Amino acid sequence: MLPMKLMVQIPCLNEEETLPATIKDIPRQIPGIDKVEILIIDDGCTDRTVEVAREMGVDHILSFPGNRGLGHAFAAGMDFCLAHGADIIINTDGDNQYYGGDIPKLVKPILEGRAHLVIGDREPEKVPHFSFIKKKMQTVGSKVVSRLAGMHVPDVPSGFKAYSREAAMRLACSTDFDHTVDHVIQAGRKRIITVSVPIRTNDKLRESRLFTNIGVFITRSIGIMVRVYSSYKAMKIFTIAGSVLFSLGFILGLRFLYYFCFHDQTESDKHVQSLILAAILLLAGFQTMLTGIVADLLNSSRGVLEDVSYRLRRMESDQRGDSG
Repeated sequence: MLPMKLMVQIPCLNEEETLPATIKDIPRQIPGIDKVEILIIDDGCTDRTVEVAREMGVDHILSFPGNRGLGHAFAAGMDFCLAHGADIIINTDGDNQYYGGDIPKLVKPILEGRAHLVIGDREPEKVPHFSFIKKKMQTVGSKVVSRLAGMHVPDVPSGFKAYSREAAMRLACSTDFDHTVDHVIQAGRKRIITVSVPIRTNDKLRESRLFTNIGVFITRSIGIMVRVYSSYKAMKIFTIAGSVLFSLGFILGLRFLYYFCFHDQTESDKHVQSLILAAILLLAGFQTMLTGIVADLLNSSRGVLEDVSYRLRRMESDQRGDSG
């Protein structure tokens, strides 16, 4: 059996106070894993995060000259891990929110061949420092995203995940905000076998820097949901919208014809506005359906590009394996 390498990536933005506890929680010996390495992604830190990471003995540090955002940091970390031969990639946060001792639970389904993506379920309703509104919104949001993805994921916003090498190569990172919603919908649409396992959380050490309040998080998450889902279902969405507009215009047009045919000229002249509105709605509906066709063609092109990206990653992986 080939040796299994696990890499734990931690995107960081000024985490000097919480990083030591995060790293201490990460087990260096895991059943079924031959080597565990830790990668710190320095997303433009201005404090002692990098120095603390070196003092804690991390294996790799990937630094940006300035802050690029969580999405970019996550994507760069995934590429780095793949380039350094990781068979399984764990993503966790630098604020010590997730209990690193549960990494073996995340890894187990992948090692057993039952999944390619494992999502840690914090069971939001049970997290003591979550507000009532946050608990309800995360529960509702997870149900909505699960419906869009076509699979059940009880804690979509969880950033504590395990990716097999195959999943890491197939999933594209297309947002600079957060990868959680994006990857769940992609995993569902690409039929990447995904499971959730219950995990523990640590006490809250600081406020989230990803969003200033729950409203911002909801707004941006909804935007990601709409964009990602529509990229896979563009034809369906635009066809439905276009059909609604076209039907309204058709009904108004019939209404005008009724007055034109069965009433005198004076009465029919009163409904010319209906004819104008009907024409506008018919044209808008037709154009919306045409937009759906164009969007579907663009989505097909995106699918080809993602397949090319996947094949290139496979080729690079095979070449490194041969040279090794």
